[in-house]
Formats: sequence, structure tokens, C-alpha cells
Amino acid sequence: MATTLSIQPKVANSQKIIKETFPVLEMTCAACAVSVESMLQAVPGVKAAGVNFANQTAWVEYSPQLVTPEMLQGAIRSIGYDLLINKENQEEEQAAAQQQHYRKIKQRTIWSAILAAPVMIIGMFFMDMPYGNFIMMALSAPVVFFLGRSFFINAWKQARHGKANMDTLVALSTGIAWVFSAFNTLYPEFWHQRGLHAHVYFEAAAVVIAFISLGKLLEERAKSNTSSAIKKLIGLQPKTVMRINQDGQPEEVSISLVQARDILMVKPGDKIPVDGEVVEGQSYVDESMITGEPLPVSKAAGAKVFAGTINQKGSFRFEAEKVGADTLLAQIIKMVQEAQGSKAPVQKLVDKIAGIFVPIVIGISILTFLAWIIWGGNNAFTHALLAAVTVLVIACPCALGLATPTAIMVGIGKGAENNMLIRDAESLELAYKVNALILDKTGTITEGKPEVTNIHWLKEDGVAAGVLYAIEHQSEHPLANAVVAYFRDADKRISLEHFDSVTGQGAVGMYKGQRYLVGNEALMNANKVALPAQVSATVQSWQASAQTVIFYAREKELLAVIGIADKVKPGSAAAIKALQQSGIEVYMLTGDNEHTAAAVASQTGIRQYKAEVIPSGKAEFVKTLQAAGKVVAMAGDGINDSQALAQADVSIAMGKGTDIAIDVAKITLITSDLNSIPKVLKLSAKTVSTIKQNLFWAFIYNIIGIPIAAGILYPVNGFLLDPMIAGAAMALSSVSVVSNSLRLKTAKL
Repeated sequence: MATTLSIQPKVANSQKIIKETFPVLEMTCAACAVSVESMLQAVPGVKAAGVNFANQTAWVEYSPQLVTPEMLQGAIRSIGYDLLINKENQEEEQAAAQQQHYRKIKQRTIWSAILAAPVMIIGMFFMDMPYGNFIMMALSAPVVFFLGRSFFINAWKQARHGKANMDTLVALSTGIAWVFSAFNTLYPEFWHQRGLHAHVYFEAAAVVIAFISLGKLLEERAKSNTSSAIKKLIGLQPKTVMRINQDGQPEEVSISLVQARDILMVKPGDKIPVDGEVVEGQSYVDESMITGEPLPVSKAAGAKVFAGTINQKGSFRFEAEKVGADTLLAQIIKMVQEAQGSKAPVQKLVDKIAGIFVPIVIGISILTFLAWIIWGGNNAFTHALLAAVTVLVIACPCALGLATPTAIMVGIGKGAENNMLIRDAESLELAYKVNALILDKTGTITEGKPEVTNIHWLKEDGVAAGVLYAIEHQSEHPLANAVVAYFRDADKRISLEHFDSVTGQGAVGMYKGQRYLVGNEALMNANKVALPAQVSATVQSWQASAQTVIFYAREKELLAVIGIADKVKPGSAAAIKALQQSGIEVYMLTGDNEHTAAAVASQTGIRQYKAEVIPSGKAEFVKTLQAAGKVVAMAGDGINDSQALAQADVSIAMGKGTDIAIDVAKITLITSDLNSIPKVLKLSAKTVSTIKQNLFWAFIYNIIGIPIAAGILYPVNGFLLDPMIAGAAMALSSVSVVSNSLRLKTAKL
């Protein structure tokens, strides 16, 4: 049986632990995220924390008795970053801050390029022009120390706490290159006296800043594209609403002022602002953003409506029930945000690598410098400095840090667009390994709603249908509603003289002195109603196809037999076949009887099933498959599935299921179509493939680039990598990783 593990904080057990997500500002690389994460974890009272560089957020589990958001913000600000702790308009604040950050990077990039261009031209083509070095020094100084000042500021803040990140590499490489060049410009005779030329690298320092700024600019644009699914969902929320005031008149108010039990008015074409129940009027509502179903849904008094759905031609008033963060749309947004902020298992390893990457690179740079000094020959110092600077420039943890989260973000966004809400990265990473899938029957494979599928009249005199409707309308039997729905056009003026419910058998009604019976075969036998031979054959045929048969008689005369079934969803058989063809073993578990289970299994092509399974039995079956080495996915929609969902490796809640099933499951399918399950598995495979591609290129880039930058080819062919080219390659590596992730957006599922 699955058990819920309670989080035990470091502090006293009586103290409450809460989990909150905050936007983080000013992060520039994956190592920045590691720094922010370690600072948050170091705050006393914080149980756990995680930072996602790709979507610029941090989640923190902490004890509110010991820690306040202001304390968390102060810790982060001490190392040069910022935390948005104001919950009011947090999305807008983060968006505004990111826009401002983007504008700053854009201005910095443009001015860096304008000033670096002449430096590069002089350095490459007019090296011997009079005062050329002084012109380059004057033009490159503002690029390095003004436009690139953030690298030095952040590197210093990191160094104060014994940390290093991408800014450390950039500040060291460009700073050393500029200072070395400035010395050579002002004191060239120092080298001339030793028979060496006074080389300058102003163009390398300036162009590196320009290239890195360009890379950051493209990276920011790409990252904003990865979260477009969230922006689309947030865009479904209207900003204002028409509320009925105490005088009964509509008034336009901000959505933030709406409270539960307020009466709101929705006009044709309006977005519904909050979840509620219709109290007056009728219309059709487009609920495709929630259900995936294209046809608008009829709404009248008593019907539920949901935030973000779009009203069609009618107008109605409804009572607000769930507002703000409690609406279904808000929960969907929160699930997608949390999922995009969650880390896949591979990402945790990558974060550790990024955290030690920068110190290792600095170490390699120092070793490179010493190696050149010892074995570098005549121009040893110049080559030593150039190679050390180039190592610092070309090494970049950004591509490594972006490899996983960007792919996860785009993958989860792609899922959201296809009615698949993936709540954590681990499920997305694991789903493609699934080789055993367990399906609940009712509501998952079938519609979950009994309907009249067949009716065979032996005698219908114009009154019988009305009497049947009247009896079933009073009956409390679960199947009675199916009959009532089927005979909704029957004569509703018929009033029974007497009604009696017969437990376990059906119901009896009196009309105009005659006794009418509706129920199972036992009720017919008890009242000596004869069943003709041809009817028995029909009944057996219906029961073989998983239909429940209801008999309808007047006195001792059989009037009709009615077949009721929970119909198999149209796409279930095709989905199950596709899953089986892909090598996945499909099992059906149901609490229903063996007869019905066998019929549904036969209709859908399921070869392995179990009937009359209790909820804990489903969880035990999951454990049995796991013990056999299977990676198990469970799909269900009811409270009775929640234990098995919690036990499964990958848990999938079907659309229109219970809140508990949706809360337990890591993946929620907004549509109830089983064909979405193969799509989830395909999306997982494509996402993991993208992650592997990204990590391959990120690692290969550094494995090849760093030795070349250190000068490993120099003894072979005299090749030394220019720091300027290294800066361009470094920027390109991050952009290529993000671009590769964005290809997922166009993938076919």
C-alpha cells in the first residue's frame, strides 16, 4: 500500500514547513543558479531549495517561524542577485524586470558592437597605424569596464562568498587581456629590450564582451520563447469582470476584487473570469482549453463554468465559487509552472558539474599559464597569458546548464498545448522507459457514464414509455438516470398512484390500477413474468457485450427489455493497439464483475485484465510488476485509483477525473481520450533525446575547445586560438543548445 511521506524539517517537528516559488533576477548562467541555490539552502530554517536557470525561478521549503521571504531576499541580494517576494502582481513584476533586463542587454550589445568593431578592424588589418594601440585602448576601455562592468561586479560578489561563476571567467579573461595590453601599449620598451614584440589584445577583450552580450541577448529571447505556454495560459485570464452590485446593476471591477458568492455577468464573447455555477440565463461555452473537446457545451442554471473558457452567443449570470489561485485555470498554470521549474534527475547531476566547473577551468587556466612559462620558448610569457585568457573565455557552463531545463520547459509547454499537464520533470524524463501500462476501466477506457444502448419493445401502447419514465424518475438506482435521459421526450404528465423501491431488484409503480415493474430478472421471476425464448437470446447477446439488462413489465406481461452500458470511448481500442504495437504491456484493472471486464477487454483488444479488484489490490498489482523489473505507468480517474497512481513510476490522471486522482498523478490529461497516452510517451522520448543531444554538444564543445584554447595544437602546427574567436564560439554554444530545444515545439506527437 502506498504511503504518504511527511516532510520532516530540520527544526522542531511542531513547526510548519511551507513551499513557495519566487522569481530570481540577474542570473546570467547555470553556475549563478548553483550559487543562488546554495545561498538559499544555507539560510537557517530552510529545509530545501532549488533554482531553475531556464525559467529564472527558485522554490524554497522553509519554516515561517524561523525564516521570512525578506530574509531569503537579503541572502540572495548579498551575492548580486534579487528575489521577487511580493505576491501581488508577481508575474507582471517578473515580466517587467525581464523586459528591463532584456533592454539593458540589448543596449549593452549594440554599444559594445559599435565600439568593438573599429578595435577589431585596427587589431586585425591596421596593426601598424600610428597611435593604433592608443586608439584601441581608448575604445576598448568603456567596453570592458563600463559596458562589461556587471561581469566584474558579480565576480567580486561571488568571490566574497568563496564562489565563482561565468562572470568570474569573463572578468578574469577580459580584465587580464586589457591590463596586459595596456601595459604593452604604455611600456613597449619592456619587451623590446628583451627582443620581443609588445603584442596587444584589446580587440580580443572588447569583442569577447560584445560576443558574450550578443549570446546573452539571443539566450534571453530564446528563454522567453520556452515559457510561451505559461504566457498563453495566463493570457486566458480576463483582467476585469462585470459584477452585479447591491442594486442589481452590473459594474465593471478588477478581477482581484471578486470574492466567492459574488454574482457575475457574462456577455456574448466574454472570457469567464472565475469558476462558478450558472444561476440565470443560458448559453454555449467553448471549454476546449480545459477539455480539448471542440464543440461548445450547453450551460443553463445549475451548470458549472470555469475561468478562461469563452462564452458564445448567449448571456448568463453565475455565482462565483472559486476565485484567484483556487480556479481550475490558476491550478493548471501553477502545475505547468511547477513542472517547468522542477529538475529532471539528469539536471541534478548537471548542476553539480556546473558548480565545480568554473573552479576547474580556473585551475586549468593557471596550469596552462605555468606550462607555457616553463616550455614556451622565446615568447613564453606572451603565449602563456594568451592561452590562459583563451581557456577562461572559451569555457562556458551555460550550454551545460541550459541543456536540460530548456528541453524540459519546451517539452512541458508542448504537452500543455496538447492537453497534457506534466507536473514534474522526472515523469517527463521517465515516461519513455515505460513498458507496462495499467488502465482503470470505468472513466478511463469507458465513458464512465451508463447510457441506454439498446431497447427491444414487445408491446408499446403510447402510455408505457411515460410510465417507465415516471418510475425511473423517482428511482434512486444508479442506472435509472440513464433511462430517464433516454426517455426525456416521453409524456411527463403521467403521475403514479403509488411507487415502491425493491432493494436489489428494481422498482414497482401503480398507474390507473395497473402494476408496472422495472428491474432485473429476479424481480421478473418473483412476480411470475414470463420471458419469451427470443427475448432470452437477445438478453444473452447483450450481456455478452457488457450490457446490463433491465426488464419492464405490466402485471405479468413483459413490455420491453433495455440494454444499458458504460460505452467504450471511441478512441480506446486504437490507443491500446498503438501502445501494444510499441512493445508496452497493457493491463486493465477494474472493480467491476468478471463478465463486464471480459467484454470490455474483448472490445478493446486487452489481453491481460483483472476484475473485482479493490483499490489496495491495484496498488499491490503495481508493486508486483515493479518487482518484476517493469517501469509501470498507471492511468485512472477515480479516488479508488489514487493508491495505485501514487505507487506507479509514472502516474496519469484522465481528464474529468476526481480532484484526488489529479492531485496524486504527476501527469494530467485534460482530455479523456486514451490516445493522449501514446502522445505523452512520444513527447517523453523526444524530450529525452533533445536533452541527450544538448548534453553531448555541451560536453563535446568543452572537451574539444579547452585543450585547443590551452595550445595543445601549437607543437603540431603552430596554431593558437584567438580569444576573440573563443568568445564567439562560447556564445554560439549556448544559443545552439537553446535553439535545439526549441525544435521540440515543431515536433509531431
